[in-house]
Amino acid sequence: MKKAYLFEKLNSEKRVKCLNCSHYCIIGPNERGLCIVRENIDGELYVLNYSKAVAINIDPIEKKPFFHFLPGTNCLSIAAAGCNFKCLNCQNYDISQGFKRKGVIPGKKISAQKVVEMAVEKNLPSISYTYTEPTVFLEYALDTMKKAKKKKIKNSFVSNGFLSKESAQAIIPYLDAINIDIKSFSDDFYRHVCSARLEPVLRTAELMKKSGVWVEITTLIIPSLSDSEKMLENIAEFINKKLGPETPWHVTGFSGKISYKLNHLPDTSVDTLKKAYEIGKSSGLKYVYTGNIPGLPSEDTFCPECQSLMVDRTGYNVFRYDEKGFCSKCKINLNLIL
Repeated sequence: MKKAYLFEKLNSEKRVKCLNCSHYCIIGPNERGLCIVRENIDGELYVLNYSKAVAINIDPIEKKPFFHFLPGTNCLSIAAAGCNFKCLNCQNYDISQGFKRKGVIPGKKISAQKVVEMAVEKNLPSISYTYTEPTVFLEYALDTMKKAKKKKIKNSFVSNGFLSKESAQAIIPYLDAINIDIKSFSDDFYRHVCSARLEPVLRTAELMKKSGVWVEITTLIIPSLSDSEKMLENIAEFINKKLGPETPWHVTGFSGKISYKLNHLPDTSVDTLKKAYEIGKSSGLKYVYTGNIPGLPSEDTFCPECQSLMVDRTGYNVFRYDEKGFCSKCKINLNLIL
């Protein structure tokens, strides 16, 4: 166990307030927060998943998905168990929530130092904190990020965006990129499908952008739940006005076969993804990408000025035709973080 970095002691009955995410759980002695990986022990908050990796792999950075951050490279991906959401559509349920009934935190002991050494050994330019919600293993991630920075290795989060202001400020000095899920533009959706709220997610996205962290947004389009054209228009408008038209938006297809509790719903159709792509482009976004249905030209990066193909993606095979992040034809900046 490790003492949590972000909590405050309350005056009565040894209760503590967790400051790690926007749930701001009030936790009594011998109780745990909603994520189940933070426990009040005698009036102090402890992390139960510290240095316990449930997954560590080498992935294409495009798998996260990041299309403008170090395109065409591999990253070291790592996760610890837990999540502060309870998404009905979760695709990694076994490591995000499934262990909670057993009461035992799974994982293999791998120190922050060892994680960085692995990235150096494999000559990987970045480490991605992913698969589960990295906010719930903030201490593990933050210790790793600090060591990675010293080795000139970049750090990225793949996140639901439900950070607290305190945790966001803690990681921003060491964070290079973040992909945030905006799952819907409805607070009702967040409450009933994710057991969370929308506003903190939007706040985090704006804060990251203003702080100079590279931001990409992903929306999983779930039939009947998050596929209305009006909702997609609202997300596109938020990205354009609050984050900037250069912010990539990934609209991805849902599959009921790998969903936790929504396997009765059909998969997202190609036509729905194409419509979402059109909505994003019509709103003024420069870079809109479809995901989970390979082979569509909307996986590629085109110059927003002359429309020339600059990054060709076939699955995770990436072919670049840009010149150090600029269009090789008309020379404008393609907003690629290299």
